[in-house]
Amino acid sequence: METRIALIGIILENRDSVDELNHLLSEYGEYVIGRMGIPYREKGIHVISVALDAPNNVISALSGKLGMLPGVSTKTIYGKNI
Repeated sequence: METRIALIGIILENRDSVDELNHLLSEYGEYVIGRMGIPYREKGIHVISVALDAPNNVISALSGKLGMLPGVSTKTIYGKNI
């Protein structure tokens, strides 16, 4: 199956969603190239980026599930067809 490179940007504003967020990222771990999290203590939020190499439907499913978590916002960008 053809895969694409994508980056999911995540803003976490509700720490109650951390466990579920980490569970979802672990569930899709086979597609994760890398992950970086930055706590922004002054604002009480966390900024997370997740790089993926996965089929379109997998990227969309993960992004959608993450975006439905309380206090979590996501945006996904795709690389050109590589």
